[in-house]
Amino acid sequence: MAGKPSFKVMTLTDAAAERIREIVEDADRPLFGLRVGIKNGGCAGMSYTMDFAESAEKFDEVVEDKGARVLIDPKAILFLLGTRMDFKRDKLASGFVFENPNQTSACGCGESVAITPAQPEAFAAAAS
Repeated sequence: MAGKPSFKVMTLTDAAAERIREIVEDADRPLFGLRVGIKNGGCAGMSYTMDFAESAEKFDEVVEDKGARVLIDPKAILFLLGTRMDFKRDKLASGFVFENPNQTSACGCGESVAITPAQPEAFAAAAS
């Protein structure tokens, strides 16, 4: 439907958007944004991945939120639908945190997760 805004696969908190903007601005080469995906591995079965993106790949989902740009690997879209990306700092560590409604469990070390793909009705709900 023309004029209807599309839904975002992922949203960013203010802290995540600020950190992504900092990373892109401070990079030693021009960046289009950060690429987010998932890979198999770890004790819970999957883990989130992040990398620098100099350009968008053919089937990447491009999310622009709060002045920051995230590219989502097409193989990860169903696993990341509805995810909110945050950036947290504390005395001992800092990093991106994924608040993912499709995540069913996480391992004790915090490095891997179990994620179930979103069901088709989740797309309909997100688009309305």
